[in-house]
Amino acid sequence: MNELEARRAPPPPNRLVTEPILPTLVGLAAPNVLALGVLSLVAIAETSYIGHIGTEALAAMALVFPMIMLTQMMSSGAMGGGVSSAISRALGAGDTVRARILAMHALVIGACAGLVFSAFFLTGGSALYVLLGGKGGVLAQAIVYSTAFFSGALLIWLYNTLHSIVRGTGNMRLSSAVMIFGGLAQMAIGGGLSLGIGPLPQLGLVGIAVGQLAASGLGALFLFWYLTRGPSRLKLGITGVALDRALFVDILKVGAVAWLSPLQSIIVVLILARFAADYGTHALAGFGIGIRLELLLVPIAFATGVACVPMVGMAIGSGNPVRARRVAWTGACLSGGLIGVIGIVFSLWPHLWAGLFTDAGPVMVAASDYLRIAGIGFPAYGFGLCLYFASQGSGKILGPVLAGTVRLVVVGIGGWVILATQQPFTMLATLVAVGMLSYGAATALFVWMTRWGPEPANS
Repeated sequence: MNELEARRAPPPPNRLVTEPILPTLVGLAAPNVLALGVLSLVAIAETSYIGHIGTEALAAMALVFPMIMLTQMMSSGAMGGGVSSAISRALGAGDTVRARILAMHALVIGACAGLVFSAFFLTGGSALYVLLGGKGGVLAQAIVYSTAFFSGALLIWLYNTLHSIVRGTGNMRLSSAVMIFGGLAQMAIGGGLSLGIGPLPQLGLVGIAVGQLAASGLGALFLFWYLTRGPSRLKLGITGVALDRALFVDILKVGAVAWLSPLQSIIVVLILARFAADYGTHALAGFGIGIRLELLLVPIAFATGVACVPMVGMAIGSGNPVRARRVAWTGACLSGGLIGVIGIVFSLWPHLWAGLFTDAGPVMVAASDYLRIAGIGFPAYGFGLCLYFASQGSGKILGPVLAGTVRLVVVGIGGWVILATQQPFTMLATLVAVGMLSYGAATALFVWMTRWGPEPANS
């Protein structure tokens, strides 16, 4: 069958377009929840390793971890969403040839972005961490950690791009299995090298970075094999594929705009970190423990949101925007409920989280104060985040991005007022909760107002 015949052939049956929404969505999200639950345990373990190194290392982590999360969110959640969206819409329309070529274009984008991230943080990272309030031993450790991690940003980008290609086909199980294996490898390698277990050298924060990069490299190799030689529904074409500006646009019209959302989220975290630094090292370390939980909510919302992307995209591609919107609202309710439970638990018993990383009294107090108040906003944050991911599948992402701008403005203005009036540290946590509530409400409003396609009069 030649390419023209392949395009004209009727598409194979697609359960993501025809099956009931809730059970199908739960079936897709469940492997993601399991995988990202494992990655959350990895993040907890890494913070625990760093806690054994010392308070300065924890404070250094508070400066660098948002940059690492920015890389992950941009490569997987933002640009990755653009990749999955474009591929799923092509498959929903029955155009497997276009989907295959789009995958190759996605890898080109991922490789270029990885090199840009390395160049930026290797040349400007130290100045950034000084701007964020890093100094002395904290700054020195932050620079070492950042340099080690961002030397391999290309691996992170390629790994997450390959995941996004696989998820765009609706194969969540394989993607999740690779994430679980990678997470376990990251935890073992990072723990062994950071603490010097057995014959391994004690590398401290560098060991954590090496574990992250090694796991990503191994995962990328397997996913590349699967897409080129394995039993993949979508075969990745490496040769004979001419780069096409229109296909880059199809990915970037979602991915490039979606980049603004994690960038805004990280700017919010950086603003708060800068404010926390003014309260001293103990407050900054406590803030780092608290904000790490918030940043881990993004992967949890991602677990449901990324399941929405192919369902929404294929519904749009097959000409059914009504189903696409129902998928989005259903996923948002699931995400908000799941993250809301987490918020309630750690708001009522903050020591369950803070106690995992430190037994230093002042640090524990700061972290507990933060979690007790900020947890109130978690349900709204999870609801809005899932709508953001689901909107990527529709190709209409501007509204959720603007909702992130609303949160940024709230935190920026509120933080300035808090510092200017010399309010206590607990007011930062209150500001975090207010920002999350505003984000969830604004995202819901913008998605409700945005038209995803021609809808029948009786919808």
